[in-house]
Amino acid sequence: MKTFNGERIYLRKIEINDITDRVMDWFEDKELMEFYTNSKKTITKETLIQSIKSGEEKGNLYTYGIFTNDEDILIGTIKLGPINFNHRISDLVILLGDRNYLGKGLAVEAIKVGNELAFEEFDIRKLFGGMYESNVPSIKAYTRAGWLVEGNLKGFYLHNGQNEDRILVGCFNPKYFSNEEIEKIASNQKRYYQL
Repeated sequence: MKTFNGERIYLRKIEINDITDRVMDWFEDKELMEFYTNSKKTITKETLIQSIKSGEEKGNLYTYGIFTNDEDILIGTIKLGPINFNHRISDLVILLGDRNYLGKGLAVEAIKVGNELAFEEFDIRKLFGGMYESNVPSIKAYTRAGWLVEGNLKGFYLHNGQNEDRILVGCFNPKYFSNEEIEKIASNQKRYYQL
């Protein structure tokens, strides 16, 4: 099976037998899930498998496992999609589920490899996403992986009974965006969020 390699991790499409009880425990961890899904729906093994199969069948959503190079341990997932093939844009969502690997820069590395995967394998022009303003670790991980803050949506989320902004981020394939375009976006980041 094809892999996409970083220094300490690699990505490959997740298989059904990768989805063990250990992996499902990640989706029971309230702290990990606080910002993961906007729907707040419970993710079960059945719904996760159905989502993976459905995305593959439709050809617009792909789930990759994040594996360590040294021990070949599944430590998280990256979801690419849904892909809009008309505009060649996509979301890229990461979950570093194994707490033993948090705080080591592996999320940043996984996002960088995910960027390359999206640009080279799927010819995505632009990756985009949004996160809660209070989810500082996620914002830092994406921006350290080459993403730029493009804006914010005031009071987009209702989080713990309070209005909270959504920070909008994007990553631009240099095949489709000039250095000048990317630098202009980078120069405007502080208007929307202080890193």
